[in-house]
Amino acid sequence: FWDVHVQVLLSFGLLVAFLSRYGPGSATIIILTTAFSIQWAVLLQGMLHFFLNGKIYVGARSMVSADFCTAAVLISTGAVLGRLNPVQMLLLALLEVTLCSLNEYILLSLMGVSDSGRSLTVHTFGAYFGLMVSRVLYQPHQDKRKREEQQDRGHQADVFAVGSAPAPRPVLFPSGTIYLWIFWPSFTSTTSAHGNAENWAVLNTYFSLVASTVSTFILSPVLYEESTPRMVQIQDATLAGMAVMGMAGEMLVTPFGALIAGFLVGLISPLGFRFFTPVLHSRLKIQDTCGVHNTHGLPGVLGALLGTLLTLLATADTHGYRLELLFPLVAEGSRTIADQALIQLSALPLTLLFATLGGSFTG
Repeated sequence: FWDVHVQVLLSFGLLVAFLSRYGPGSATIIILTTAFSIQWAVLLQGMLHFFLNGKIYVGARSMVSADFCTAAVLISTGAVLGRLNPVQMLLLALLEVTLCSLNEYILLSLMGVSDSGRSLTVHTFGAYFGLMVSRVLYQPHQDKRKREEQQDRGHQADVFAVGSAPAPRPVLFPSGTIYLWIFWPSFTSTTSAHGNAENWAVLNTYFSLVASTVSTFILSPVLYEESTPRMVQIQDATLAGMAVMGMAGEMLVTPFGALIAGFLVGLISPLGFRFFTPVLHSRLKIQDTCGVHNTHGLPGVLGALLGTLLTLLATADTHGYRLELLFPLVAEGSRTIADQALIQLSALPLTLLFATLGGSFTG
């Protein structure tokens, strides 16, 4: 819980404080949104998951679950950063936590989907929910100044991403990217299958992280006229490398497979920023302030597809006793592995439907 909580507040929360005009205010609003979202998530998820004899039981599991839902809200705020006031942000949190909890309950409890690292229920849901809110709020004349502000990701962006504010500022902002490196394995493995000391989610996340970062160092000089990537680009690669392991992390990816997946998604993220983000704005009228589509949306979708493929390949011989931990309904014989893979795949369009409709209504 400690690792997940640090990750949500310091990594997710303070990574949005890069805009020179909105940075300090954004950090303040993020803390307010986090505090509100956690309380509302504990209540809603308590009624869905931890309700017994007329009471909501709270503990480490419920607190981690609330933090997961709060992370989805913070991802969404990245798409509309600098365009909502605190009251509007709280309204977004109120509605998104409600839909996020409902989506999670349907997927994990009713359908039996395996998504311990939350590729779908956090990364994909949060990204596309925020993008749809941004689309509804699109105002071409007012957004022109916002876009100019967004493009100001020079020195201040690197400073907030690496470690501290400029010298005149008395407050030191924690290092978002370094915290991502430290705590992401815990985030993806907290609710995964624990059978022994070999926690597959930690291992797979570990290798995906290093591969995505290396691929960004390789591709960035090709896309931009800079010999070394800026810290913001490394931050984006770190987010993408972890999001792709959300569903597949606890499955038998193997270190080699995790390296391949991380390397590929580390290429997709900068390519998305370079080519797809301008299309989002010019054609679809979606302003994505923090680029959540490239760091959470696309990697989350790819993570769901990778998890579906690994589910289809899962056997008792390869997984051993962990098959019962990962897919209890398959181990019981009430569901075949092909049925489980189909359920995993169907969870993706269902999540996208909840996110797009919910985001449109919220916007």
